[in-house]
Amino acid sequence: MSDAEAPFCAIIGAGPAGLFAAEFLARAGARVVIYEHKASPARKFLMAGRGGLNITHSESLDRFISRYGAAAARLAPFVRAWPPQALRDFCAELGETTFVGSSGRVFPASFKASPLLRAWLARLARFGVAIATRHDFAGFAESGALRLIGPDGEFTRKFDALVLALGGASWPRLGSDGAWAARLGAQGVRVTPLAAANSGALIEWTAIFRDDFEGQPIKTVLLRHGASAARGDVVVTRGGLEGGPVYALASQLRAATQKHGETTLAIDLRPDTTLECLARKLSRRPQKQSHANFLRKAGLTKAEIGLLREARPGGLPRDAETLAVLIKNAPLTVTGVAGLERAISTAGGVSFDELDDDLMLKKLPGVFVAGEMLDYDAPTGGYLLQAAFATGLAAGRGAARYLGLSPDQSAAPSETDQTGLTLRQEPNGRSPETLNKFSA
Repeated sequence: MSDAEAPFCAIIGAGPAGLFAAEFLARAGARVVIYEHKASPARKFLMAGRGGLNITHSESLDRFISRYGAAAARLAPFVRAWPPQALRDFCAELGETTFVGSSGRVFPASFKASPLLRAWLARLARFGVAIATRHDFAGFAESGALRLIGPDGEFTRKFDALVLALGGASWPRLGSDGAWAARLGAQGVRVTPLAAANSGALIEWTAIFRDDFEGQPIKTVLLRHGASAARGDVVVTRGGLEGGPVYALASQLRAATQKHGETTLAIDLRPDTTLECLARKLSRRPQKQSHANFLRKAGLTKAEIGLLREARPGGLPRDAETLAVLIKNAPLTVTGVAGLERAISTAGGVSFDELDDDLMLKKLPGVFVAGEMLDYDAPTGGYLLQAAFATGLAAGRGAARYLGLSPDQSAAPSETDQTGLTLRQEPNGRSPETLNKFSA
């Protein structure tokens, strides 16, 4: 198939889902251009790698899929088709070996996203994939063509297949602002309202506690909300608490505070010690020792003591058993969760009922949806990225099937310019901006 005869596939969004869909389609023989809102691709992916890129998780596949909660059955076929080991193999192909951490989470050996992204972009370029940056998705023209706003203004582009991978609405400064929801809604596509997920809990600290302990970690706690619990480390922020266990309960906290205005989050500062053992230890108090010194001698950090005082503003109990109960079950009043500008991910999105088994919109034939645009809520721990890759592959595969392309056609790498990147002319008369390096 010559380049002129090859079907044209547009991808909107240069995050992992869009990049992965683009690679599959290019290998299948399509002409592919990725349109990206920002000046460079995969900004949120790079941000995720700043603290150590958690690419996926090593637990059993059934357990892994169950982490998607209400959307587990919908996502199961895609994750089974591209399981965590396949993602690890993909990283290895790009020169990034992975390892399993003590928590079961999987990380690249470099702990960074930038080496993986650089190698991936180079491979996409060899397959002729072009990236047009600073291009906004503006919806669809009456003719059905894609509407885009580039550096020179608005233009339309006809496509044979289109993959939408614009992300959710969290961390909008990195490119995912959720504006697509209204544009798809105008086409009659049902979108569950976007909301913050994996976000911090909002707690109205006293000024003394906030000023003294902002940024301080509190290690190995157990958080409880209703029948749910999550364990790990938390960090005191100016507006409340953040950390893995907070994120795990964030969706419940959001729902409860939206309904009731506030809710109680209980924190167990000593989850590995029984109430009886803790009470026994606290009963051995020297008579002349001050209460504050006694608590420190008992192993409580200043931040933990301060948090207990926030939970019990009338003063800490001196009775050993009552104090032990407080340490094991300190109540904190949560008034909400941090907004989309600080949330790790987004809940809500395109309803699965609007999609066929290939993630094609039933109301818009030839238009596929992938990644965080879909209506699912995943915890941190590698589940978000795994779903992005798996649904990106599914959308790319679906688009190839829609066009009658076979992945076995495996397109040969295109001629490239001296930077190693393929350049194509866009309808607005400009060459898409492409990259041959990225500095994290």
